[in-house]
Amino acid sequence: MRVLLITPPMAQINAPYPATPCLAGFLEPYGHDVRQADAALMLALRLFSRPGVIRIRKALKSRARPASVRHFLRHSHSIAATIEPVIQFLQGHTPSLATRILSRKFLPEGPRFAPLHNAITNREGTAYALSKRDFAIHLASLYLDDLADAIRDGLDSRFELARYGEKLAASAPTFDGIATALRRKATLVDSLIETLAHDLIDQHHPQLVGFTLPFPGNVYGALRMAKAMKCAAPEIPIVMGGGYVNTELRTLSDPRIFDYTDYLTLDDGELPLLRIIDHLEGRAATSDLIRTVIRQKKRVLYSLSSPQPKLHNHQSTIPRFSPLPLNHYVSMIESPNPMHRIWSCGHWNKLMLAHGCYWHRCAFCDTQLDYIQRYSPVTAGLLIQQIEAVIAQTGRTGFHFIDEAMPPALLRVLCTEMIKRKLKITWWGNIRFDKAFTPELATLMAKAGCIAVTGGLEAATNRLLTLLDKGFTLEQAAAVTHGFAEAGILVHAYLMYGCPSQTEQDTVDSLEFVRQLFEAGCIQSAYWHRFALTVHSPIFKNPGRYGIRIPRRPKPTFACNEIPFKDSVICDHDSLGRGLRKALYNYMNHVGLDFELQEWFDVPVPPPTLPTDFVMGLTE
Repeated sequence: MRVLLITPPMAQINAPYPATPCLAGFLEPYGHDVRQADAALMLALRLFSRPGVIRIRKALKSRARPASVRHFLRHSHSIAATIEPVIQFLQGHTPSLATRILSRKFLPEGPRFAPLHNAITNREGTAYALSKRDFAIHLASLYLDDLADAIRDGLDSRFELARYGEKLAASAPTFDGIATALRRKATLVDSLIETLAHDLIDQHHPQLVGFTLPFPGNVYGALRMAKAMKCAAPEIPIVMGGGYVNTELRTLSDPRIFDYTDYLTLDDGELPLLRIIDHLEGRAATSDLIRTVIRQKKRVLYSLSSPQPKLHNHQSTIPRFSPLPLNHYVSMIESPNPMHRIWSCGHWNKLMLAHGCYWHRCAFCDTQLDYIQRYSPVTAGLLIQQIEAVIAQTGRTGFHFIDEAMPPALLRVLCTEMIKRKLKITWWGNIRFDKAFTPELATLMAKAGCIAVTGGLEAATNRLLTLLDKGFTLEQAAAVTHGFAEAGILVHAYLMYGCPSQTEQDTVDSLEFVRQLFEAGCIQSAYWHRFALTVHSPIFKNPGRYGIRIPRRPKPTFACNEIPFKDSVICDHDSLGRGLRKALYNYMNHVGLDFELQEWFDVPVPPPTLPTDFVMGLTE
């Protein structure tokens, strides 16, 4: 069967999202003709082109004019003349353009340039000096951000560079908002998405189309494309799966989404997709579908087909990246912070070290779901084979090991084997701040090519770490991050505020711990997330244990994931969150590390109770 697998708008545009390469690598040995399309990249390249800029200018002339739009209209001719050279530069094709960009006369500089620190001369205000090439990429990235802002502020409030229509889909209890948006007159972005859908049908003539929906910011784009495809070629079946379906649509009862898709698949997509193909080719009945949701007689039907056969080549799959336009991806540096820019700059081949999480006990996590709960690591030997095969396909030696935390025991074996084989790659991935990450292991990882790790510090107080069952203490986290820093490995910390029972004092103490980690050089980057209660977490299953109450609510008919709750502790987390983000922005540039914490907040907060030398005392 000729299958077209699509990553819909929007997603990051510096490297392929791994779902379609993994599915293609699985299906092709079964004899299927699998095509891939990165519609997120395709949309970005059509918007960020000379014809795209001209269309934006025509559409904007009669619209309201915030600062981003005024800047665009004032400089639209210059933007039209420079946009394609800039894209080619960010794709790595014209490095000589860096000199012109660095002149600060080539690009029209809009609102995004206002807070720019001149990182080349490393003036006070940032601790990070960019190379001239990287600073040129940074300037070009701000130029693209200005253009994206003009699109969002003047044409389509749902558009962002890495997501589209995210608020429509995120924990939407009913399908009403999405249905209304899909019925409205198409915006310029919508029209381009529909054109992409038609072009892909004409180019590939698929017999089955599959969309991956990893995030809420992909859902509207996928449905807009599917709607256009259903109009143009209603005989082509469409299937959707991925992280959004797995977390949000497990209790779906509203059948309207099946106006745009024929199948939804749950958990790992390989076997459900293979069985759907068998069904379409007459080798399997509807009752044989596996972890698949369909509409039958205007009702939602779950076909789970148990027991399920095991896959002989599931974990041995070699992802197929080579069919994608690898030379067209766009690297961006939106922050001079060396850890932050890893996400968006450079081409990273994405591979999984393990299915699921080896800890799978964190109280806030979706531990009830297969992608967390079922832990199954890949062997080091197989990983080496996958790494070598992907390098042969892509010619790129940068790797991002994705999904759940990298197991320390597997990393030790993998690093030893890479060093033994003299395999020279550059890589990074997610970890837990587990005491098994000793300084010796960190040194081994660095020798094997690891440049960065990310990990969850969450609420960053010992009381809350225990309550959330993180499995480590502040003391252990400080030691682990210090070991990575000593090995020359960058560290990013995921942080959380607004947790059940979290007080102002907890929040201030967590910020003080984070400040000390930055001051000691243990971490280089971090991000504060607002706590979200999900229906698949242990906290939801036993709210009383965590001091919260879940109000009665209408039963969702569409998405069901994040759930509102009432905390027994009264705390203004919104006000505190503004201060946390302000402090963190400055800490990441090594600014304000000697400020009193109160200076970051616009509401009174208590002083920290954490000793000012807590981290230094643990790392000296």
